[in-house]
Amino acid sequence: MQWSVQNRTSAAMPRQADATSPTGCAGGAALAVSTLTAWRGSCIIPPPMRSGPLALVAAAVLAAASAVPARATESTQGLAQQALEECTRGREAAARAERVRHFEAGLAIAERAVRANPRNADAYFARFCNKGELARIDGESVGALIALGDLMEDLDRSIALEPNNAKALASKGIMLIRLPRLFGGDAAAGEAMLRRVLELDPNAVSSRLVLAERCDERGEHDEAMGLARRALEIATAERKHAQIAEAEGVLAKLGND
Repeated sequence: MQWSVQNRTSAAMPRQADATSPTGCAGGAALAVSTLTAWRGSCIIPPPMRSGPLALVAAAVLAAASAVPARATESTQGLAQQALEECTRGREAAARAERVRHFEAGLAIAERAVRANPRNADAYFARFCNKGELARIDGESVGALIALGDLMEDLDRSIALEPNNAKALASKGIMLIRLPRLFGGDAAAGEAMLRRVLELDPNAVSSRLVLAERCDERGEHDEAMGLARRALEIATAERKHAQIAEAEGVLAKLGND
């Protein structure tokens, strides 16, 4: 498993030290699965399925999805936008059956977009969003872990086609920070990606929160607090209630350190 994941991604990825992280192979697998879909500002992990700070991984894709126009055409870009809309609706749905319906519809539309134009970055990103959500629809599982290689491959393709794609960079950066080294994690590379995201999108709340935790782990408390406070300001101004709660949680954690 280690070989297949590391060799299906375009960049090898080391692991961040985390005193709260599980240890050993089983613990590493659980951590990797909980990190699968790094996006609320990004994309995956509906609120009922979050687990601790690693759920910030759910903050890398849907920041973009929330900005998708309501009307989409049959163009490749329109299909990609429509697929991201389905991912967003699935994450917002309460019933499992409804979530599955939206994610499966989004995945089918994303596959059409990839076939229509294999050089469209958003098509791969939309496939990543819906495929990742389906992989962890019932929480942490071996099946979700097995899907990791495909998910990273879609992110890598999206970034290769559009190197300044902030939503894809945020998703991959958060995953690189959260994943154990065994499963391709590289905290330093992930942090560099998230700092690039803030250059491209200064309002990227989830990227700020993950960077805040990373800084705090190194003892850079002032920078950590600054990043988290700014994230809360942005989330409050944009009335993103879930992100407000996440920012408040990170600030509370930093204040207790």
